[in-house]
Amino acid sequence: MTDHLYLRTRDLALAGHISVQQVRNYEASGLIPKAQRSPSGYRLYTQQHLVALKTVKSMVPGYGWQWTAAIIQALHRGELSTAFATIDTRHAELASKRLQIEQTLAALHTLAAQPAPLPGTYHPQRFRVGEAAKQVGVRVSALHFWEQQGLLQPLREQNSHYRLYDEQQMRRLHIVVLLRDAGYDSKVILSVLDELAAGRPEKAIAAVEARSEELTRTSWVCIEAMAFFQRYVSEFWAQHIFVRGSTL
Repeated sequence: MTDHLYLRTRDLALAGHISVQQVRNYEASGLIPKAQRSPSGYRLYTQQHLVALKTVKSMVPGYGWQWTAAIIQALHRGELSTAFATIDTRHAELASKRLQIEQTLAALHTLAAQPAPLPGTYHPQRFRVGEAAKQVGVRVSALHFWEQQGLLQPLREQNSHYRLYDEQQMRRLHIVVLLRDAGYDSKVILSVLDELAAGRPEKAIAAVEARSEELTRTSWVCIEAMAFFQRYVSEFWAQHIFVRGSTL
């Protein structure tokens, strides 16, 4: 390849709309392949580096830096199956979150349609703190912290004083986990929970629906990013793809 087909660090930075230092950071992190060096020591980038850079930038909004790095680094090691497995894991995570949102929305809509229970007619199942934490997949310490913030108000067992989470508290806990995962701070979550406790679930429903829309946007960004990833793999890593024993 002749010199005029190479890109300097500054050229790649301008084409990728990032700084020169970021280009070096991308290379050092394995997000773009290692560059050749000129006789005078300058980095010499190619079209492959530019496509790699655009692929990474397209993936970060949907996959985040951690997932993106794991996928691209595996690809650059020639471990395409590992890259695909990581992509699948991220998509499975999104699917799990989507299911959780759908279940939470269904529960909130059901709650909104139900009249308040009559005194003395409600006998919910109760969980101790360890069981409650296991139900939602978080640590016991998280429940203690949320209790300190006023997001949870567990009952106390009369003799042992163990914390007990009835159906109402478990419902609050599910909403806390969902909204914390969505990035809402404690003040917003408490406001949603107060609306719910006051018999006005509309705000809680609106918050969860907003999370659903955000997740849909994330899924779409991931789909768009896969177009960049597919191009990058097809053009520069096709020798690592095998179908029925033949190289594509």
